[in-house]
Amino acid sequence: MIKAFIFDIDGTLIDSNAAHAETWKIALEKYGKNVTFDEMKKLIGMGGDKILEKYLTEEENKDFGKDLEDFRGKLFRKEYLPNIKPFPKVRELFEKILKDDKQIALATSAEEEDIEKYKEIADIKDLINKETSSDDVENSKPDPDIFEAAFAKLKDVSKNEVLIIGDTIYDAKSAVKCGLKIIGVTSGGWSAEKLSSEGCFKVYQDVAGIIDRYDEIKKLI
Repeated sequence: MIKAFIFDIDGTLIDSNAAHAETWKIALEKYGKNVTFDEMKKLIGMGGDKILEKYLTEEENKDFGKDLEDFRGKLFRKEYLPNIKPFPKVRELFEKILKDDKQIALATSAEEEDIEKYKEIADIKDLINKETSSDDVENSKPDPDIFEAAFAKLKDVSKNEVLIIGDTIYDAKSAVKCGLKIIGVTSGGWSAEKLSSEGCFKVYQDVAGIIDRYDEIKKLI
């Protein structure tokens, strides 16, 4: 029986993946790296440090990697974040889980200031007291650190009593590496087939699709 749920945020609780892809594209182009939106969209969910390693040489990363990432973050917060919307029924699902006496943790390598805004957008600020941020981990997804950090904040549960909800193959790969079960949602842009192939044992359209199947899902493990 499931005793705790760990949720990814971007693409899972809020519809932000396209905005992240667009701001990465703009930032990389500003520093002379031409990329397409579709190319970037497939990398969202991977840690920003790993995106930089993919496009910059070691010397470039040292010279202007931090400036590039800072520029992207400021652009996202100023021009895109105010327009980000939550996916349907996020609060309803969280209330259902808490009413069932299950724990909830958020697992994201976003910065703390962004997490607070994300919780506000999803209308779950008063429902969460366990979360991870970039300060809690050394390595970003698809390394397992972020989910390991979230799991460590749960109380009195074993790994076989925890279920992750995420939207990208990087969530799936991270979950598999740390020995946690994961359900995928296609709201972030990845197909059900691809999510399943990377380790998701169930896939739904979005978190709203989990509500009607909640009693079934919590008994899956």
